[in-house]
Amino acid sequence: MDNRQLSEIFILIANLSEIKGEIVYKTLAYRKAAESLLSLGRDVNEMWKEGKLEEIPGVGKAISEKIDELLRTGKLEFLEKLEKEVPLSLADWLRVPGLGPKKVALIWKELGITTLPELEHAAKAGEIRRLPGMGEKSEAQVLAGLESLARRSGRLPLGQAYPLVQGIIAALMKAPGVKDASPAGSLRRMRPTVGDLDILVAASDSAPVMQAFTSLPGVLRVLGHGETKASIEFNDGVRAQLWVHPPERFGTALQYATGSKDHNVRLRELALEKHLSLSEHALLKTDGSGEITCATEPEVYAALGLPWIPPELREDRGEVQAAKAGKLPHLIEVADIHADLQMHSTWSDGKLSILEMARAAQRRGMQVIAFTDHSVSLGVANGLSVARHKEQQVEIEAARRELGDRIHILHATEVEIKADGTLDYPDEFLASLDLVLASLHTSLRQPRAQVTARLINAIRNPLVDIIGHPTGRHLLPEQEGADLDMEAVLAAAAESGVALEINAHPSRLDLDDVAARRAHDLAIPIAINTDAHSESDLDMLPYGVAMARRAWLEPKDVINAWPVDKLLGWLKQRG
Repeated sequence: MDNRQLSEIFILIANLSEIKGEIVYKTLAYRKAAESLLSLGRDVNEMWKEGKLEEIPGVGKAISEKIDELLRTGKLEFLEKLEKEVPLSLADWLRVPGLGPKKVALIWKELGITTLPELEHAAKAGEIRRLPGMGEKSEAQVLAGLESLARRSGRLPLGQAYPLVQGIIAALMKAPGVKDASPAGSLRRMRPTVGDLDILVAASDSAPVMQAFTSLPGVLRVLGHGETKASIEFNDGVRAQLWVHPPERFGTALQYATGSKDHNVRLRELALEKHLSLSEHALLKTDGSGEITCATEPEVYAALGLPWIPPELREDRGEVQAAKAGKLPHLIEVADIHADLQMHSTWSDGKLSILEMARAAQRRGMQVIAFTDHSVSLGVANGLSVARHKEQQVEIEAARRELGDRIHILHATEVEIKADGTLDYPDEFLASLDLVLASLHTSLRQPRAQVTARLINAIRNPLVDIIGHPTGRHLLPEQEGADLDMEAVLAAAAESGVALEINAHPSRLDLDDVAARRAHDLAIPIAINTDAHSESDLDMLPYGVAMARRAWLEPKDVINAWPVDKLLGWLKQRG
């Protein structure tokens, strides 16, 4: 039994215990143990044999005894007893957005159903609305949640995949004879989610690279191992694939493996026009007179008469045509960003004080920052009343005096767009702030027309400067955003002049690249913000920049990249 299997068992115990009505601290203990097992970095069986299970974070005597029983016998008496009290299939219900353990228990006990198909049938038959405390709205939410569950991708969020691959590459670069290494596939194109991790290495001798790859810490099993290709699975279930190519052919291999498929089709068509055949190994001359090998990607594109096309653009959205016409955008880079207009402090749900966050941002080269602590109705995030905002203003002014003109600190808010479409603060108070960022956090499952009108109402408020993470989606845990009529939202934003945010936190990446590019076409200003709640969150900026690059954005399109005077002038003019 491996780390992932043990983790899944403890998650199952936590889920069934919640439905049973077990006290919260017990279920949290099982979840903590499950998380620790997934992130352990070594095979739990080794620690078991060494008698070190209780050295795993969150694993005390009771849970270590359960791990011991599972590894010795392959089963767990505690779980078998729990399954007799709570049907195993009910744990699947907790994956349905909006269904918590209390509702699951209520539906199960009142209707006597235990499977997802039975749940769907009951909702469609109007049986759920008749249960105590439910109603038509709750029933509609169950159906919407089931539909959402069916659409889930199971892919790995970019924010998890990218650091994993960087760690693998750093290890492989130490292998003898390695000249270069790079991620490939959808990860190199910086898509918000990815499947398996694809890695290419340039080396004349593949054997040392293969050995280094299959011996990486945390490898559970080797799924395949050839002379130049290997595939592995880590303890947490993540899979990675490696290809090793000779250095003189690395360029064509990397271009091919990066994709996308449609982009590569375009290039192959262009190659044929030049009497060439493009493969992962070389450009073959179709008259049989030889081949052109390319050690780098720019050589591949040059052989086809094109400038190098950045990986983020390679989705067959006009990039090849733009390259042929010499009209590729000058894509924004992390170095262009010198303002962060959404961050949080201890005044709401942040981890650091105003001064601590300001200093952390200053160390990263920020010249303008905005503290957008949550508004009062978002109680779960310790939202601020108007009175507390005025107290916060005193602390902001003290930080300004401490840091001088080295960084501009804006007193702002992330004001909640409430379920009825109104904002959480009166206009008189919003007018007193340096910046107003409005966001959706709750009631995201409202009907399309209602939630769209709600967002447009905020967009049309002249005191709102930025719309934060417009759809409200989450990639981790996976949760769909609001079902917006995005074209109507973008039309309203273009009319009002409000900026739309690309939230850089890898759990959001919202707006996505498709909507952001459409916003660019409509000349809507874009803000790229970290939504930082801690110092480490400030380092999430590259993910937001990656989404902007996928949207073809240049520095002039992003207000955080404007000169400070222009940005502050724009905010003053708006408000």
